[in-house]
Amino acid sequence: MMKRPRLLALLCLPAALAAQSQAGPDSPWSLHAQLTYQLQGHGGFNAPYAGDNSLQDRREVRGSYTTTFFIGRRLWEGAELYANAEAFAGAGVSRVLGLAAPPNGETYRVDSPTLKVGLARLFLRQTWNLDGPLEAVEDGPNQAATRQSRRRVALTAGKLSGTDIFDGNTYSHDARTQFNNWSLWANAAWDYPADTRGYTWGLALEWLHDDWALRAGSLMEPKEANQLELDHEVRHAHGEVIELEHDHELGGQKGALRLLAFQNHARMGSYREALALAPAAPDVTATRAPGRVKHGFGLNAEQAVTPDLGLFLRAGWNDGRTESWAFTEVERTLSMGLSANARAWGRSADRAGLGFAANGLNRDHRDYLAAGGYGFMVGDGRLAYAAERVLDVYYAVALGAFGSLSLEAQRFENLAFNHDRGPATLYGLRLHLQL
Repeated sequence: MMKRPRLLALLCLPAALAAQSQAGPDSPWSLHAQLTYQLQGHGGFNAPYAGDNSLQDRREVRGSYTTTFFIGRRLWEGAELYANAEAFAGAGVSRVLGLAAPPNGETYRVDSPTLKVGLARLFLRQTWNLDGPLEAVEDGPNQAATRQSRRRVALTAGKLSGTDIFDGNTYSHDARTQFNNWSLWANAAWDYPADTRGYTWGLALEWLHDDWALRAGSLMEPKEANQLELDHEVRHAHGEVIELEHDHELGGQKGALRLLAFQNHARMGSYREALALAPAAPDVTATRAPGRVKHGFGLNAEQAVTPDLGLFLRAGWNDGRTESWAFTEVERTLSMGLSANARAWGRSADRAGLGFAANGLNRDHRDYLAAGGYGFMVGDGRLAYAAERVLDVYYAVALGAFGSLSLEAQRFENLAFNHDRGPATLYGLRLHLQL
């Protein structure tokens, strides 16, 4: 954990930035900052055995911290350049091991309790407005104030996160302010290309036409599973993704449906080959070969029921024959939930959410773990297979326009797909400040 004086100094950084400069509505600049501090812990739970990647079965409390400075500027017509500097520190419970759906959406970026600073994003976005009236777009993080048509083409290139552009959802997409569990803010079966902090280099092209959107992208893969270094042998290591979205209204309330398909190429190993090579002690890393392929699909839906209540659903599948590489160790996922504000008791800016997710594996991956194999996140040394399930509930108290303070609880069953371990309950406190 960080020393207290250093943490207090970092907490003051966003306020200091705001005091020094604020970009006006006509300024070409966009200046924003965020700070998120999380504290999570769980008690003991049933665990008759454990392996190298098991969740610790005794009391554990861990904290994480990130602060991000979002700098953007409009260049020539339709062009915007963005850079994000990010400081991060802390650790997830059990070093983010022992759960296929970890509870802290910030810790995939954090690799050390020691404070570090890095470049999170650096990308150029070029937008070409087609026909139709132009509408105002408000200034925000990684979005300079501008005017856009509902019919346009946009090209984004540089360092970014694949989830910046794909798999969006109004009610469950931001781990800093919404659901915190990995399998709720993203499609857990999409092994989206990224380094261990969630970022990569690539490009994406979007075509938007009224209620329709079509997106396609190509992104770099990590050189090793869930590691920082990206693989520059892009002929053999890259991930493609395509997404079709349709926005609609039901009963006068807005909704959206998104269909996603992906294909990843990387130096992945094969679970089945690992079992054949060493049935008593399989090691998937020993079977890695360039150009291995993983493909899959995703469904993402959202629907407002009233102005104060919305529902979401995600479902995903990947073939699972090659090892999990960048996001998490899931091949089947179904998640759903609701998000509501607290207008009923006079707190319309507060938000509450209730979400559920069930995640599973294919046969090759199950057999590999049952034989004592390890992935980069799960592995108890043996396995009594069952789908991992998680219930995530939070209440976020609005702190005016400057952020929120959230209380949450997550209930896990069949930890890391193992019916012998758990259930376990984790509690969390999350402070989020923004400018």
